[in-house]
Amino acid sequence: MTLVLEASLFVFLLVIAVAITRTKDLFAAAMLSGIFSLASAGLFTLLDAVDVAFTEAAVGAGISTIVILGTLSLTDPVEIRTRRPLLPLGVVLLTGMALVWGTLDMPAFGDASAPIHLHVAPRYLSESGAAIGIPNVVTSILASYRGYDTLGELFVVTTAGIGVMLLLGRGESRP
Repeated sequence: MTLVLEASLFVFLLVIAVAITRTKDLFAAAMLSGIFSLASAGLFTLLDAVDVAFTEAAVGAGISTIVILGTLSLTDPVEIRTRRPLLPLGVVLLTGMALVWGTLDMPAFGDASAPIHLHVAPRYLSESGAAIGIPNVVTSILASYRGYDTLGELFVVTTAGIGVMLLLGRGESRP
């Protein structure tokens, strides 16, 4: 039953992605992006990644949609199509092929002999309490090791936000 639900959500995500690429109305694309993020959060929940699902729902469906709508208030509501659609398509296809090629040597999903289960997890379980000073393993991992990950994500999002603000500030001023 779970597999059917996961497959249905994945097909729904593909349909939304195609609809986003086909629409010329930027408001509709922004709304579809929010729906895509919310459906992704549902899929992450089914895959037992509730922390990722929560972040996707809050940031992807919530904050990002608000930022995109705010940006749309400063731009034209309809996309202006370019004459060179093959160059972006080629870049996307090459990037997709590189990503797929990079995953070919990954261990299978849930494989007990994966490096994460042989090296990283035992170290966290045995040493994180003493190294961090928090007796609960889950709390010590979330408060320390995942904290570095969150800090890196914060830098990426802040840099992207500054870049968008700089790009929007370069245009002509509106009355």
